[in-house]
Amino acid sequence: MSASLFTNFSASISSQDTLINSLEEEISTGYSVQTPDQNPAAFEVATIASDQVSGLTNDSSTQNSISTQLDSVGSTYSAVSTLYDNVQSIIEQSLNGATSPQELQTLSTQINSAAQQLLGLANTTAPDGNYLFGGTRTDLTPFQTNSDGTVVYLGDAGQSQSQISPDTTSSSIANGEVFTSALAGDGYSTVAASSTNTGDGTLLSEGVVAPATAAAFQTGNAPITVSFASSGIGNLTYTATQNNSTIATGSVPPESTTGTTIALAGQDFLLNGLPAAGDSFTISPSRPQTVFSLLQNLANTMSTSAGSPSTDAQTTQTINGDLSTLTQYQQALLVAQAQNGVTLQAINNAGNSNENQETALKATVQDATAANQPVAITTLDETISAVQAAEKAFSAAQSLSLFQYL
Repeated sequence: MSASLFTNFSASISSQDTLINSLEEEISTGYSVQTPDQNPAAFEVATIASDQVSGLTNDSSTQNSISTQLDSVGSTYSAVSTLYDNVQSIIEQSLNGATSPQELQTLSTQINSAAQQLLGLANTTAPDGNYLFGGTRTDLTPFQTNSDGTVVYLGDAGQSQSQISPDTTSSSIANGEVFTSALAGDGYSTVAASSTNTGDGTLLSEGVVAPATAAAFQTGNAPITVSFASSGIGNLTYTATQNNSTIATGSVPPESTTGTTIALAGQDFLLNGLPAAGDSFTISPSRPQTVFSLLQNLANTMSTSAGSPSTDAQTTQTINGDLSTLTQYQQALLVAQAQNGVTLQAINNAGNSNENQETALKATVQDATAANQPVAITTLDETISAVQAAEKAFSAAQSLSLFQYL
């Protein structure tokens, strides 16, 4: 009987010790469920929620990385916008009728300086050292200068989408299209004066009057030549030809110096000044022109102006076309800035949503596995007291003489 009593007492104490250890661990860790056997259903709920929290934490890390990248892109866009505004101001100075060849040379130097600044901005790196505008080729300098001075793009047009929330992805890189893809001139056509012109006329794009016709011209390959001839009675006539066929004719009175509109290819073109008989202009479909090529052409045009009425007109013709191209790049930059801002806002919204979800999931884990500290402490105290009391009782029982013989 003594052996049986001792065995039962030992089993009871062992059970109580196990409970004490469990309660102490529960109090120290703050969790009542740490293994599946303790509460299978609660453990499963906590495991699923914890996995989701880990996913949201990874998404948050991605958000921070992309935000840092796109913040750098946005700052660079702002600097480029300021530079474009400065170039526009220089161009407007050059179109002042009183600008001398010497002054144009000075403005040409300023354009060259702006081009170098722009090259530096286009090759900006992110805080992680990667190039911002290389597309997926982030470790290669995207814009490089050839031996002839032309700037070429060695990046790509690649896009990359990264997960920023369970149901949202975001573009994580930029590319160089904002510096390379604008269409020259007004986006539909470019106008070039013949180098042999002797009059002081210029033919400038005034606006689109038939968008479909203008778009069809832009996507085509056939230029239009506008030639001027004497009518024999003191006036000029013009003839517009395309693919060796006459598509329009008209007269230009001497008072055209105040401006005469010629409608061609879905656009109005304003004739300023007075062309000479034999002068001509070529209207070509707009094609992509990099902003670096634009600035190089501008600088060259300004530096080679000869200062005669006819060459001044040719210079004005070219610079006006370049101003229109710059406008295309300014518009492309505005679109890129807007898109960048929208992406950053989406990342911010996703971050707020992720934070709310993470808080809710952590609460789920807490509810499923957290220990009730007051109850656990009370139970621990009661169990320890019970064990101590049992040990005293057992010790006292052992000392009884009758117990020694049982």
